[in-house]
Amino acid sequence: MSLFSPIRTGIVGFGTVAEKVHAPLIDVCPDLVLSAVVERKSNKCEQIYPDVTTYRSLEELLEQDGADLIVITTPNEYHFPYAKLALEAGKHVVVDKPVTIFSHEAEELKTLAEEKGKIITVFQNRRFDGDFLTIQELIKSETLGRVVYLESHFDRFRPEVSDNWREKEVPGNGITYDLGTHLIDQAIVAFGLPESLQADIRKEREHAIADDHFDITLFYSDKKVRVTAGVLVAAPTPKFLLLGEKGSYLKYGLDVQEAALKSGQRPEGAEWGHESEEKWGKLYLENEEKSLHTVPGDYRIFYQNVADALLKQKSLKVELSQAISVLRLIEASFHSSKTGNRISRTQGNW
Repeated sequence: MSLFSPIRTGIVGFGTVAEKVHAPLIDVCPDLVLSAVVERKSNKCEQIYPDVTTYRSLEELLEQDGADLIVITTPNEYHFPYAKLALEAGKHVVVDKPVTIFSHEAEELKTLAEEKGKIITVFQNRRFDGDFLTIQELIKSETLGRVVYLESHFDRFRPEVSDNWREKEVPGNGITYDLGTHLIDQAIVAFGLPESLQADIRKEREHAIADDHFDITLFYSDKKVRVTAGVLVAAPTPKFLLLGEKGSYLKYGLDVQEAALKSGQRPEGAEWGHESEEKWGKLYLENEEKSLHTVPGDYRIFYQNVADALLKQKSLKVELSQAISVLRLIEASFHSSKTGNRISRTQGNW
């Protein structure tokens, strides 16, 4: 199979995330074309993208060779079997996070992709949040001196249990697999793999079936990172708090891209991902306090990188080995929460 630009791209599952996030990002990427979608009952994607061909199963799409790049946006329990099926058919694969539920499944996909000579990557769009890009710049520039602590929140107020599959009794449910995957991935990007971790994962709402709160501390030799999220947080909490020997950085509010995509804005133009000044974070130095311009976020980078990896042999920004480490850390976090023990890197094998 030889690839030409634009690369024929098919989405498996067309729920809210596919419709509002993946499809628009694929549509604006000049080297990709949305050619196929798997919807079991409806033709919703065709109504938005008339040139798309709808299939009722991934097997049918593969049999009819409807795409060269397969993007899997189904519930988590289907990530592994669908990614495996696509790779076995000789397709390149993008999987929405988490890539699989268990790390051994992701390892199997990594081996299979290498055997087939295909790429597989994970949609870690939060690496391209403006606030996280700002955090990375602060660390690189040593503006705060030696960093000793990072606190990362993803809090919401959703007191009622919803009908979403993530809150039902299904494999890969819960907030840790949903949001913890993002926050742990960011920590690894910023500081590498921790030496140990301690976790508290729980169900806080009455009648909750899936975990709806996590508080995970990652320990490094000279710093620690706390990642936490909950759904009973009505008060504002910082998105990021970064502490160093020379000062601190405090940031409230989520990256603007998600809200823009959900509102139907197309992710295009030079102003995409720019945050208004009143939303900027605060930099606190010894004798100075000031607003710090948020680096513009850009989720478009992800799919352009995938296209560049296929057409120009560029390196993937999100490697499957990193996703495997994230899954191992999540597995260790559940074990830590259950036993109350701190888990070392050798025990968790991440």
